[in-house]
Amino acid sequence: MAQWNISPVVKGLQQARHEWRERQHRLKEIGGRELPSKDILKTILDDLCGILFPMRLGPAELRQEAEDYYISYTLDRVLNELFSQVKLALNYESKNKLKWNDDAHTPSFETFAEHIVQDFADALPRIRCLLDADVCAAFEGDPAAHSVDEVLLCYPGIFAMIYHRLAHQLYAHVPLLSRIISELAHSATGIDIHPGATIGQGFFIDHGTGVVIGETCVIGERVRIYQAVTLGAKRFELHQNGSLKKDYARHPVVEDDVVIYAGATILGRITIGKGSIIGGNVWLTHSIPPASQILQSPSESKQKNSA
Repeated sequence: MAQWNISPVVKGLQQARHEWRERQHRLKEIGGRELPSKDILKTILDDLCGILFPMRLGPAELRQEAEDYYISYTLDRVLNELFSQVKLALNYESKNKLKWNDDAHTPSFETFAEHIVQDFADALPRIRCLLDADVCAAFEGDPAAHSVDEVLLCYPGIFAMIYHRLAHQLYAHVPLLSRIISELAHSATGIDIHPGATIGQGFFIDHGTGVVIGETCVIGERVRIYQAVTLGAKRFELHQNGSLKKDYARHPVVEDDVVIYAGATILGRITIGKGSIIGGNVWLTHSIPPASQILQSPSESKQKNSA
């Protein structure tokens, strides 16, 4: 067996860690893991998919008469696991001064984490109803879909929306946790939906690869988009010191019943009016009224006012 000279490698990595922690002002921190675990969150999400759709995404041996028992048992375990991950996220945000305000009026990590997880559990029936509408939109909007079960089991857009609707519920209080969830979906599907995006019911992403939906997007009901669509920011605003501004509206508003075809790029805080159609490969940086039709060739583009 070969003998490797690893001692200088270990020392070099130690020095790199020390320099990083020094720059991040973390030299005094000791102890165990401080960040939520992607592996644990993936297990939690697998279980949540089974809780939401037990006979289709739950365990293969499950029978319908045992659904409530399975959901009760699994949900209790999942919420405890999520509780631990939420506490890690809150602790991280507190130490890095991202969101937590440590004053006399702020509840403890333990109490706040309990509230977050209970609110998340309470939202699951509503999330299931939203996802049902998404599944129906995919089935009704795609002639290649033969059943709602096929849609749920096979369509990457539905997988991404399950993760997004769960992540969005957590985003206001534990953004790091929700970002990890969204990136798990992104890695699996190629669909990048920021958990801060607000998306109405009946949302259908067909094919999906390369779709990007930014943090401050607001998408209405019954919207359909295709692969490689970008709903992004036109430019990034800066503070006087040159650093990037954050937490301001910079992504599009897409109203109800809009269809956006493959490869379209829509940038900035603009509004796509209700019932509009955006053609493939269109580049759009200005608002359009309801019932517009925007095609790739400027000479073919139409803007029709529904009034």
